Amino acid sequence: MAKEKKVVRVKQVRSGIGRPLKHKIILKSMGLGKMNRVVELPDTPETWGMIHKISHLVEVQEQ
Repeated sequence: MAKEKKVVRVKQVRSGIGRPLKHKIILKSMGLGKMNRVVELPDTPETWGMIHKISHLVEVQEQ
């Protein structure tokens, strides 16, 4: 029986233009960069750390 991996759906809702370089790097590393793009990321403490750093640019969607 396969164990389901937990994922987090993250949507970019604000632009990275005019933001600090660190924020842009985090967006790119998460696979974001364009408005309204949605990615599924593993539910890990590292992912949540990135989400908290740029919480003003993204929203976490319900599964």
